[in-house]
Amino acid sequence: MRLLVTRPEPDGARTAAALRARGHEVVLAPLLRIELLAFELPEGPWSAVVMTSANAARAVAEHPRRTALIAAEAFAVGRHTAEAARAAGFRTVHSADGDKDDLANLLRARRGGASAPLLYLTGDARAGDLAAGDAPVLTVVTYRAVKVQHFAPEVAAALARREVDGVLHFSTRSAQAYLDCASHAGIRETALAPVHICISRQVGEPLAAAGAAAIRIAPRPDEAAMIELVGPV
Repeated sequence: MRLLVTRPEPDGARTAAALRARGHEVVLAPLLRIELLAFELPEGPWSAVVMTSANAARAVAEHPRRTALIAAEAFAVGRHTAEAARAAGFRTVHSADGDKDDLANLLRARRGGASAPLLYLTGDARAGDLAAGDAPVLTVVTYRAVKVQHFAPEVAAALARREVDGVLHFSTRSAQAYLDCASHAGIRETALAPVHICISRQVGEPLAAAGAAAIRIAPRPDEAAMIELVGPV
């Protein structure tokens, strides 16, 4: 298949490599640009650090108080975020291996009665607050995701010529950015024609509302499930 990967870097390149290893043709078209922020830390101690994105873990790796952060246990929404947390230096990392609901269940089971707050490291545009039972939560914005305004010329041309069989979408914001870029390029109809492979039902909603007829939802909210959903060449 000829595929378009809209995931921001550096994760987009990893997804593209995995798809190419299966024999697919891949064009990278990151529609969000991740900017790590110089964030201030609240006073500790914290009962644990919680992350729902690998970008938050990357922000930890760059932080001047990294040593204090990685001394805490970390809770991650899924395996990819857990891997990034370990790469940032966290020694004890728990993965919910799912979505935010799975993470909330894990936190309630493991930290629901904690008196010290959970430190939730997140991005500037998040889908709701962190649910963790009765445990207090301190939310700190560590990065922002900036939407790209226009497709690269070669991406717009490939979509206009219907040379793309499938598009992979990893977030609701990038799916909306895809629709906005298609409108700016005057190719909204042809941009909706490929199969749209989405990491969750929520990510597929703006595409369905725009009229995309072929939408596949990954059975699990992770990269491996999306690649399986693409299938063989």
